[in-house]
Amino acid sequence: MTNETTAAAGQAEYGAGDTAGRGLSRATALLFALACGLSVANIYFAQPLLDAMAHDLGITPAAIGIVVTLTQTGYALGLMLIVPLGDLWDRRRLIVGQSVLSAIALVIVGTASSATALLVGMILVGLLAVVVQVLVAFAATLATPAERGRAIGTVTSGVVSGILLARFVAGTLADIGGWRLVYLTSSALMLIMAALLARVLPSHRPEASANGTGQSYSQLLRSTAALFVEEPTLRERATFALLIFASVNVFWSAIVLPLAAPPFSLSHTTIGLLGIVGVAGALAARNSGRLADLGWGQRTTGLSLLLMLAAWVPIACLSTSLWLVVAGVVMIDLAVQAVHVTNQSLIIAARPDAASRLVGGYMVFYSIGSALGAISSTAVYAIAGWIGVCMLGAGISAVALLFWVITVSRTPVPTGICSEA
Repeated sequence: MTNETTAAAGQAEYGAGDTAGRGLSRATALLFALACGLSVANIYFAQPLLDAMAHDLGITPAAIGIVVTLTQTGYALGLMLIVPLGDLWDRRRLIVGQSVLSAIALVIVGTASSATALLVGMILVGLLAVVVQVLVAFAATLATPAERGRAIGTVTSGVVSGILLARFVAGTLADIGGWRLVYLTSSALMLIMAALLARVLPSHRPEASANGTGQSYSQLLRSTAALFVEEPTLRERATFALLIFASVNVFWSAIVLPLAAPPFSLSHTTIGLLGIVGVAGALAARNSGRLADLGWGQRTTGLSLLLMLAAWVPIACLSTSLWLVVAGVVMIDLAVQAVHVTNQSLIIAARPDAASRLVGGYMVFYSIGSALGAISSTAVYAIAGWIGVCMLGAGISAVALLFWVITVSRTPVPTGICSEA
């Protein structure tokens, strides 16, 4: 039985007994996407602002990188400790509560008068930004089984757009009113978003919890780890997440180094425009979840991984043409988004009753891959320059494609959409 067949069976079983999965309107899905984009952007605002933060608060340039590290640490803790609560508590209250607390954390950062206050605020910002994963799981639960992949694609497009646009928006606002304006503006927007979500979202408490048969919090955390043992789809798709986000972060973490140096000498705001280009690729892939709904998950994954590997060819031509790099950015973001949406569609379809735990566990591997890609890319750039970075990214992409070949050979994909679905 293929992963797609198992997923479809899970969808059918869940759909029969799910009273919440009566459909997700397009307007609500777009609101989810907007909320996800705004929330995830809070994690990435700091990257182009580190110099300004260091100068303002008297932090040495060598030490200011801890801001990004602590934000990601908070995010990883949130994935493990907060996201699983979506399978235990009313998701509406959890989402609105996290959004309000995020606004408070952003105010702490925006008004920080010392390095300690800044770092504490950044940990909280990362911890609470995992509302994104609760939103994704909630959208998947509200959607009907036949539309689940498309809903996840729409919401996840907001996540990727938020990541890609954050650097550009932060640079622009900082040029207008300083780095603090970025966080204070985002705080106000998070409060507005919390009010909208409180008005639009339905109350939704997991069925077992509502019936008084739910797990305790400690049992919930243990069951999250157990899902990796029980669900082969989760193990496979988490591995894909680690590899694809390691590869894409090799690019995004290192590209500022050659573009900011001669002969390009581009400003951070100009470099941030590459993020806007990447949004085009990310949005183009939002319907890949629909392909997973139709049973084309494995094929979509394979073709996307092949595209990601091919993207490193134009990206490597930086010294020849910036337009080739732009083409590579569209290709790599399209590929990563398509695999990411497919991954979440398949793991949630396999066990819709554990959507929050599945997404939280899956995203831990996303964080690990992102961190490894960022750390390795700058180290390789210092040793081997841009070509070395491209070889590293292409090598990781090749490993991901090889892993896909292995998984397909273990569970052959049948011919025909009907037989897959």
